[in-house]
Amino acid sequence: MTETTPGRLLRVAVPNKGALSQSASEILRESGYRQRSDSKELALSDPENGVEFFYLRPRDIALYVGEGTLDVGITGRDLLLDSGAQAQETLALGFGRSRFHFAGPAGRYTDLADLAGKRIATSYVGIVQRFLDEHDIEATVLRLDGAVETSIQLGVADVIADVVETGSTLRAAGLATFGEVILRSEALMITRLGEPPAGLEVFRRRIEGVLVARSYVMMDYDIRTEQVSDAVALTPGIESPTVSPLHREGWVAVRAMVPREGSQRLMDQLYDLGARGILLTDVHACRL
Repeated sequence: MTETTPGRLLRVAVPNKGALSQSASEILRESGYRQRSDSKELALSDPENGVEFFYLRPRDIALYVGEGTLDVGITGRDLLLDSGAQAQETLALGFGRSRFHFAGPAGRYTDLADLAGKRIATSYVGIVQRFLDEHDIEATVLRLDGAVETSIQLGVADVIADVVETGSTLRAAGLATFGEVILRSEALMITRLGEPPAGLEVFRRRIEGVLVARSYVMMDYDIRTEQVSDAVALTPGIESPTVSPLHREGWVAVRAMVPREGSQRLMDQLYDLGARGILLTDVHACRL
């Protein structure tokens, strides 16, 4: 049973499309929640887990959460900040990473000071205007939805501010980034400012468990007792490793969670130390 008010389900907003949609549904499914099987479904109730999901435009999610219509949302940091909603970042989810840059005709702009007096086209007026204000730069910010690269060619804008991944789209349009990064974004769990909603603790704990599981693997190995201290120093685990005696005299079995990144190098180090029977196992969920 979840820690929700009797009869009331935690109301969660999930992106209905776009780059965040699939990853958001995957992490919720891995956390034990039901997810829709038909992309046309607008809502899905999961009473056994005390949650109700609403599938909304990613740009609208922060507004629904900020005004208290929904309790929790999954959206991007860029969309949260651009909305100006009364909502806050509760947990970074580790997917949907992107960065925002200014870009203009290659070779024409080199510094943020070059933005003064220019027309800047973007889909994220709130973010760009806030950045300009913080840097005391006066410029005109124009809202354009969708691809903004052609706005310069069409004479609508002098500069654009947009998400940059590989930069190939910009190069194809004869543009290049300049100045510092405007914003680094990723998917977030957000809630309304103020008192956390009932049921949030369990929901957040489940999501965190999946995030940890994705970052760690379980490592098992056998090693001589005289080498245990050195081996445990390499694999301290989350709290402490489990060390169990083996039927083979002078040997013990060690089990510990270790970071997924670098785990193969760690296996090499343990082997050189004398460990044998070294196994790595995926962790699907956990509670710490």
